[in-house]
Amino acid sequence: MEFTNTFTVPTDIDTAWATLTDLEKVAPCLPGATLEEVDGEVYTGKVKVKVGPITVTYRGTAELVEADEEKRAARIKASGKEMRGSGTANADVSAQLTEREDGTLVEVVTDLNVTGKPAQFGRGVMADVGAKIIGTFAERLEELVLSDDAAGKAAAEGDQPEETETSPAEMKTDAASEGAAAAAATDAAAAAIDAPAASTGPRKIAQDPSREDDALNLVEVAGAATAKRVIPLVAALAAVAALIWWLRRR
Repeated sequence: MEFTNTFTVPTDIDTAWATLTDLEKVAPCLPGATLEEVDGEVYTGKVKVKVGPITVTYRGTAELVEADEEKRAARIKASGKEMRGSGTANADVSAQLTEREDGTLVEVVTDLNVTGKPAQFGRGVMADVGAKIIGTFAERLEELVLSDDAAGKAAAEGDQPEETETSPAEMKTDAASEGAAAAAATDAAAAAIDAPAASTGPRKIAQDPSREDDALNLVEVAGAATAKRVIPLVAALAAVAALIWWLRRR
């Protein structure tokens, strides 16, 4: 299934581009998504999807395969598999940024392939779910951008240096300090050359405990249309569970 969604980020295109291509920074804006580690351009994590009383967790990778800064176009490939099932999810996501008077317009085209429990929903419901996911993502992204802008302005205002006169004695002291610093830097460089190479490998990402139970609830985001399809499924599962329990009792 292929879906196209658009949203506006209330900032200039340079800031929007830098933020959207930083997967580690924007991943928490996606409902149910958690990053666990980074290895080069490959990001490993999981996405929790809740369908009524059923929670499905996909674990997989996302990779920024294209990032054309001149054209302001990026492409991400993601794939995952159910941790306790055979279902899979694969997505090829392309984003195009366009500068507007009110900020930056982002057009997202998603080519999605899902198997397993969530695949029971038809294209119409999945399109509705996708639109609402993008809406939630855009709201969280706006909060992130505005927060970063506020922090940047506060830092700029607090870093204004005061002009002071320097006496000859202070100038000599500064020169001596600079000489000592240069010698220390030389020694550190020599030590680094002699030291064994640092081990390389995936970098673990610290987890936010407040997001431990965060999950993408398909019933909540899709509303009544999804609920009508979920209720028969839940009823069927309950009936099967009751039948199994009854057979075991005999």
